[in-house]
Amino acid sequence: MMGINILAVIAAAVAAFLIGGLWYSPVLFARSWQKEVGLSDEALAKGNMAMIFGVGFVLALIAAFVFALFLGPKPALPFATGAGFAAGIAWVSAGLGILYLFERRSLKLFLINAGYLTLAFTAIGAILGAWH
Repeated sequence: MMGINILAVIAAAVAAFLIGGLWYSPVLFARSWQKEVGLSDEALAKGNMAMIFGVGFVLALIAAFVFALFLGPKPALPFATGAGFAAGIAWVSAGLGILYLFERRSLKLFLINAGYLTLAFTAIGAILGAWH
């Protein structure tokens, strides 16, 4: 944990969380995502939003913290941003792609979810690289 900037980790997690809020909002992909996963407005309204958002943020914190460990102390901004993009597209999205193939999920859902995760990890890397 030596050299990990906890404030940068928190900021990176908040950024990933906010990007997700915009990405899955009606402004961008909410309706398409809902259709692809088969959730009605009523089903979404029945969810425990405090638990979903709370656990979602904790998971974003874990992802940002472990990515900070991976990058090491004081990573250069270009390296950290590129590593975030590479992690999002090559590790996370590729992993989703494998699962989606076997689960017979749509390409559209893959592009929505993989796009968010790639953007989120790129932002996490950029924040961790910019804030020493």
